[in-house]
Amino acid sequence: MALTIKGIPTLKSKEARNFVSRAEASIAKKGTVDFSKQLESTKRILEKAKL
Repeated sequence: MALTIKGIPTLKSKEARNFVSRAEASIAKKGTVDFSKQLESTKRILEKAKL
C-alpha cells in the first residue's frame, strides 16, 4: 500500500517577506553576543589549573 506524500507548505507575499526580514534580523543579532566576561572567567580557571 502506498503512502500519500504531503505537500510542502510555501510562504507567499506578506508571510514570505515577514519570514525573510525576521531571518535577516536574527542573523544580524547573532554576531552581537558578548562573551568577554565568560572568557575572562575561563582564563582565570585555566591559570589556576595551570593548563
